[in-house]
Amino acid sequence: MAVASLTGQLLVATPLLRDPNFTRTVVLLLDHDQDGALGVVINRPTGVPVMSVLGGWNSMVSQPEVLFQGGPVATDAALALAEVADPEIEPLGWRRLYGRLGLVDLDAPPQLLEGGLGRLRVFAGYAGWGPGQLEMEIKEGGWYVLEAEPDDPFTLDPAGLWRRVLRRQRSELALVATFPDDPTMN
Repeated sequence: MAVASLTGQLLVATPLLRDPNFTRTVVLLLDHDQDGALGVVINRPTGVPVMSVLGGWNSMVSQPEVLFQGGPVATDAALALAEVADPEIEPLGWRRLYGRLGLVDLDAPPQLLEGGLGRLRVFAGYAGWGPGQLEMEIKEGGWYVLEAEPDDPFTLDPAGLWRRVLRRQRSELALVATFPDDPTMN
């Protein structure tokens, strides 16, 4: 059975999602099909400067220049997302996911991509779901599926992204942005 692809969409954790790996997260789906889904949490910066791990890339990384916790899977591996500067040109070492967004080969020499990329962010780990798993989590009320805006993966205020994404919705969903971190303290 064919699955409608959610690639390029945001998964926004509902207040019901209490898994500490995903509480109040915003996940950008990089790939989604009948075989499962893969995404990165885009609102969890770490305190680790990119320069301390991938020194050659630090001059190209967008603010804040730190690694982001991309998810609980393969946290010892890095994945980089970047926009191309010119949508008509695909630089060597960059693979298009959708639109202007793609994955960067961090094994490539950074100089190869200099000038060809716009914003770039590096993630430690990723979020992954097996076949049907994400669809079940959505059906059970764990995630809102919302449209991504081009600035979302590169926001300068990642800590506020969960609330901002919810607030910009044109429905009662915008009220969820005011949901307290701990409802028992309300």
